[in-house]
Amino acid sequence: MTRPLLAVDAPSLYFRAFHGIPEKAAQTEAGEPVNAIRGFLDMIAQLVRTRRPDRLVCALDADWRPAWRVALVPSYKGHRVAHGDVEEVPASLERQVPVLLEVLAAVGIPAFGVPGYEADDVLGTLAATQPAPVEVVSGDRDLFQLVDDARGTRLLYCGRGVAKLEDADEALVQAKYGVPARYYADFAAMRGDASDGLPGVAGVGEKTAARLIERYGGIAEIMTALDDPESGFAPGVRTRLNAGRDYLAKALPVCLVALDVTLPEFDPTLPKAPRDPEALLALAERWNLAGSARRLVDALAG
Repeated sequence: MTRPLLAVDAPSLYFRAFHGIPEKAAQTEAGEPVNAIRGFLDMIAQLVRTRRPDRLVCALDADWRPAWRVALVPSYKGHRVAHGDVEEVPASLERQVPVLLEVLAAVGIPAFGVPGYEADDVLGTLAATQPAPVEVVSGDRDLFQLVDDARGTRLLYCGRGVAKLEDADEALVQAKYGVPARYYADFAAMRGDASDGLPGVAGVGEKTAARLIERYGGIAEIMTALDDPESGFAPGVRTRLNAGRDYLAKALPVCLVALDVTLPEFDPTLPKAPRDPEALLALAERWNLAGSARRLVDALAG
């Protein structure tokens, strides 16, 4: 069997690590927290051991709230803005991210974002352009839309942690949400998503959105059917969808993950040993990361 590319949503995992490990449990001798770094490295080590990839790429948020998405839906991620257009991130996590990126560079794992796009868009482009199979690793539900059995794309959904991954194929998405994976973005736009500041169509919840997709297809097909008086909509649903027509036209492009981002040059080949062992050793000693670094190196060698 062909071994997969692991396309990792780095912010999803390091936020999870930061909140999952108490700061006091992972510090340098000077008391600097390294809980996000340790947790992230341990998650990557576990994924390498259990999924046996031959390629690995970490996607970053070069732009966590792209202006083009905000222009379409101004509330998009608005509740997570600290000031200006800066994301609200705990200071002790923010200080750890550059160190984590140094560690990944020393190991030889590519990590990059693309200006104007989120990590999701980098992951979508990797899934669309890299040789299959591709396993996307994230706790972001939006990425269920990338699942594609025919192409060989799965989502390793870590909503409950890496130790309890949901290995999502088409059947799992259908069972979980009642819609095909290719319509997950349409489903999310209609239902709304408070975590992303998307209000959804008033009065249209998960069950109604799933029934509409099952009967008509995606938002484009639903809107076409809405213009047909014989299409069989219940009067209340027709009224609510008509009221939300302008919103849906803007929300769907916001929910859709980009598949055609211009990526920088990178080598996804999983290293068998650290690319720069001296740099890794120095980082491990400076930041009290010896255990996590060793577990990752051992996983790569195995």
